[in-house]
Amino acid sequence: MVIMVHTGSRGFGHQICNDYTDILWKAARKYGVNVPVKGLACAPIDSPEGRSYYAAMACAVNFAFSNRQIITADVRKACREILGCTVMPVLYDVAHNIAKFETHKNKKVLVHRKGATRALAPGHRGNPRAYAKTGHPVLIPGSMGTPSYVLTGTELARETFYSVNHGAGRVLSRTAACKEISTDEFERKMGNILYNTRNPRELLDEAPQAYKDIDNVVETLVEIGFTRKVARMRPMAVIKGKD
Repeated sequence: MVIMVHTGSRGFGHQICNDYTDILWKAARKYGVNVPVKGLACAPIDSPEGRSYYAAMACAVNFAFSNRQIITADVRKACREILGCTVMPVLYDVAHNIAKFETHKNKKVLVHRKGATRALAPGHRGNPRAYAKTGHPVLIPGSMGTPSYVLTGTELARETFYSVNHGAGRVLSRTAACKEISTDEFERKMGNILYNTRNPRELLDEAPQAYKDIDNVVETLVEIGFTRKVARMRPMAVIKGKD
């Protein structure tokens, strides 16, 4: 049995992103930065605005990692009390919206991954010792009704600064999913998978139909040689948090 925990900073990161998109957009001219759309707003990382953004983002990152540690402790307690599980090691805890200082091509650079996750190859010096020979795990969630994957990165992924996608990716926005997917369609897609609500409408924004085919997405990365498949996990039960 595998338990996957997918959570972030509970809106904190989103607020920081909104605030600093405005701040960096306004500051861009001062540094001679010209980008086509506001969503790409940026500034030099050694500028006051850049350093301020990085510090704010680090606060959101700390929130997210702490959040998952607390949830993991609760999961372990529940499994110990209900199922008698005594050993539940963490495979990997990785962020998919984060900026990290890394060394690439002998230069120290800031790699900002949005909707992507790091995929270090076997032998890369940035790997934790436990994954030095294998490359560190890449967690690719599907949806609440479709499989998820564990992969590892390869040396070819250096072309993307050792980054691969995080998840299947959406075909419908949350708003569109709630409008276009009926509860009957959702329930048919979920089949025998358990979920924690008596009102399926509360889950339509994350319905399986709102996402791309995870198997096709993963196969694409494997075919081009960026990743290797390790495990394919099928869902048995889903717990979705709610404010």
